[in-house]
Amino acid sequence: MPHDTRLLNSPTANSPAAGAGHDGPGHDELRRLESGLDALQTVPLTEKGPWRRALGGVLPPVLLLAALVVAWQFYTVIAQPRPDLAPGPVDVAASLIELWNDGRLQQAVLTSLGRGGAGFLIAVAIGTPLGLLLAEWRLLRRALGPLLSGLQVLPSVAWVPAAIIWFGFTDATVFFVVLMGAVPSIANGLVSGIDQVPPQLRKVGTVLGASRSQLATLVVLPAALPGYLSGLKQGWAFAWRSLMAAEIIAMGGSIGFGLGSMLQQSRDLADLSAVLATILVILAVGILVELSAFAPLERRLLRRRGLSPGAHR
Repeated sequence: MPHDTRLLNSPTANSPAAGAGHDGPGHDELRRLESGLDALQTVPLTEKGPWRRALGGVLPPVLLLAALVVAWQFYTVIAQPRPDLAPGPVDVAASLIELWNDGRLQQAVLTSLGRGGAGFLIAVAIGTPLGLLLAEWRLLRRALGPLLSGLQVLPSVAWVPAAIIWFGFTDATVFFVVLMGAVPSIANGLVSGIDQVPPQLRKVGTVLGASRSQLATLVVLPAALPGYLSGLKQGWAFAWRSLMAAEIIAMGGSIGFGLGSMLQQSRDLADLSAVLATILVILAVGILVELSAFAPLERRLLRRRGLSPGAHR
């Protein structure tokens, strides 16, 4: 690329000061490389207004959901199944209103979101450096990589009995299960993203005087952001699923009342309307986190790299 040639042949890159340290011109060039290479691939975009973007992202799933609810209601009216075995949308909505009026719904959502968010952040803090280590040290990757892949496909619910024995009915049990579900996905996503980084970027960073740690954090990690973001999304999905499994099984003690606990409590009461209402809330929370947190990050990343579906030359 012409841009790489200019970097390699620039006086700054070839001067002794290029590798002098964090405060030298070489470090400035690394910073420019981190953001400048993305700008090379950025193409002009036709920006949509905020209302058009909101409608384009929200309207299709809302219409599909409305169609499914209407079909569900038609089924209950025409087939007239037993309400305790196949409740209709009206029954489920009544259960939601009852759970809201009791205050159980708000408590369960806040408890589960707090646990899920905290567990996911801890998983990111563990999985990110672990992924960097696996990508940079081949021997460690050959030794630990298969185990990490095995943990990723292992159902998180399998950890719940062991976690209860180790930690009892405490929040530590829930967090342990969440971490075992999310950390492997985040680490493997980062490793996959790093594997797709062109080797020329590493060479440019080396010429500019980057140390091994600078190369990993200032050059490789920014270039691997698409794969890393995919790993984060998958890590959140695994964290949320693991959380629900832990809350359903591990009830009592000092464990708070979450959505999984509410689901299990409704099952114990044979209240199918409340069971379906809780399932819908769990689904809605997961989708809301996806749309409000990960989708904007993904759109911004694709837009910076000229990969947005609406981009054109």
